[in-house]
Amino acid sequence: MNVILTSINAKYIHSNLAVYCLRAFAKPYQDEITVAEYTINQQTDDILMDLYKQKPDLLCFSCYIWNIEYVERILREIKKLFPSLPIWLGGPEVSYDAKQVLLKFPEVTGIMRGEGEETFLELLDHYHGKTEDLSQIQGITYRHRDQITENPWRPVMDLSMVPFVYHHLEDFQNKIIYYESSRGCPFSCSYCLSSIDKCLRFRDLSLVTEELQFFLNHRVPQVKFVDRTFNCNHRHAAAIWNYIKDHDNGITNFHFEVAADLLSAEELDLISGMRPGLIQLEI
Repeated sequence: MNVILTSINAKYIHSNLAVYCLRAFAKPYQDEITVAEYTINQQTDDILMDLYKQKPDLLCFSCYIWNIEYVERILREIKKLFPSLPIWLGGPEVSYDAKQVLLKFPEVTGIMRGEGEETFLELLDHYHGKTEDLSQIQGITYRHRDQITENPWRPVMDLSMVPFVYHHLEDFQNKIIYYESSRGCPFSCSYCLSSIDKCLRFRDLSLVTEELQFFLNHRVPQVKFVDRTFNCNHRHAAAIWNYIKDHDNGITNFHFEVAADLLSAEELDLISGMRPGLIQLEI
């Protein structure tokens, strides 16, 4: 089976951590899964031509605020090339109004809502004939005969179960490396989709330090943490900042999104003792 995980990024230097996590978690089928990354600066026809050449049996799109209009244009055309192709969407831009998205786009088979690692693996089991009924898969909205069916939301997973995706750094040549040590957000800002998921989880620190050392050993220029509010847990943040300070290779820069009002005096002292350029803060 030829499965394509499609990501349309804002810039060439960006990569999509989500699709790589989905592929890594679906270990039994990894050899059948291809990540296809494009940018919003490419012509739609070029992307359609590339997807056509790959002849997918299952096509998935990762949807965000910066690419959703572009994805919509491709959806309208791709079914002309592959009339019977199953197409699934995922990502924050389609997770919370999934039924409306399916009503708007009859080309789409279904939507993976919320975090997708376990859901994607179960979908692949289904398309490989291991499960007959989509009704047993949590976290999806899909077409069933002439109706749209919404299954219950999937319980959030242990973030430490998500495999490390960067063992083959050559696949990310000239790309920003994105890294996730926590998932979810403690705040409830009305304008932000991150506030909908109230379950904040952290990756085990022993895994985090091991993976950060991998980046340091390979002298990666920059690692950009995608944690919504990195410093919301002081123990977690301090442990990571102390580790990169003590193991600084003189080259790698680490980027964090933080809330300035949460920074403690101890954390400010720790930061002030770091090499200039070791970290940068998006506040």
